[in-house]
Amino acid sequence: MMLPDDFEPPLVDAHFHIYDPSLPLAANAWHRPPEDAGVDRLIRTLDENGIMFGVVAAASLHGEYNDHVRDALRQHRRLRATAVVDPRIDRYQMERMAADGFVGIRLVWRMLDTPPDITSPDYRMLLRRCADLGWHVHFIERPERMPGMIAAIEEAGATPVIDHFGLPKAENGLDDPAFRATLEALDRGRAWVKLSAGYRLIPPSAAKDYAGALIRATGGERLVFATDWPFANHENRMTYAQAVSDFAEWVPDPAMRRRIGGQNPLQLYFA
Repeated sequence: MMLPDDFEPPLVDAHFHIYDPSLPLAANAWHRPPEDAGVDRLIRTLDENGIMFGVVAAASLHGEYNDHVRDALRQHRRLRATAVVDPRIDRYQMERMAADGFVGIRLVWRMLDTPPDITSPDYRMLLRRCADLGWHVHFIERPERMPGMIAAIEEAGATPVIDHFGLPKAENGLDDPAFRATLEALDRGRAWVKLSAGYRLIPPSAAKDYAGALIRATGGERLVFATDWPFANHENRMTYAQAVSDFAEWVPDPAMRRRIGGQNPLQLYFA
C-alpha cells in the first residue's frame, strides 16, 4: 500500500525487540538471531521512520537475560520495556528496574505445551507486585488458555496487554477463540491490545478485519500500534516501512491513527 500524502507516522512503536547473535539464548529458544538488531540499529530505524518513542518487548529467546535491554533504557530515555522475570523476583529489584524504564513483565507461554501455573503462589505474588507498581502484564498465549491467564491477571489488579491481535487463526474469522477472548477482555475495561504483527496471520490481509473489529468494539480506546521489528523468523520477508504502511491500511482514519499510534501508548507506557 502507498502511504497517503498527508500520512503522519505513529508517535510510538509499542513492540519491538533488540538482540544480536552474541547474546545468551534460553534453552528453549525457538529462533536464533541471524544478524545484529541492537539498540543502535533500532534507534536509526525509528529515526528514519519518524517515530519518537518505543517499547522493547522482552524476547523469549533470551529468557530472563534482560541486561542488554536495561543498558538500552539507560542510554535512551525515549524507550520503555518489558522483562521476562523469575516469579520470585523481589519488589526491590522491580523498583530498580522501574527506575531504568521497565514498565511491565512479559509472559511468552504460547509455545509451551505445559506452561507454568499462573495461579501458583509465586505467580500470584508476581502479578500482585505488578499491580502494586503499576506495571502491566504483556503476554501471548494459546486460545484455550487465554481466559484463565487474563482472569488471573485481572484478579491481581494488574493490566493485561495482549500481543498481536491475540494471534487469531484467520481461517476462523472474527469468531476465532483467541479473538473472542481478546474482545471479552476489552469489554471488561482493563485489557489493552496491540495491533501488530499482521504479517504473522495467514493471510496477512485478515489483520485489517481484526483491527476494524477492535476499533468498533472500543472506539479506539486501549489499542496501540506496534511493528514487531526485527520480525523474528521473517527477517527477509518483512520491513519496518511495510509495518508502518500496514498500520495506515488497518486504520485508514488519520485521527484514529493518532490515537492508536500516539495518545494511547503514551498513556500506557510513558505516563
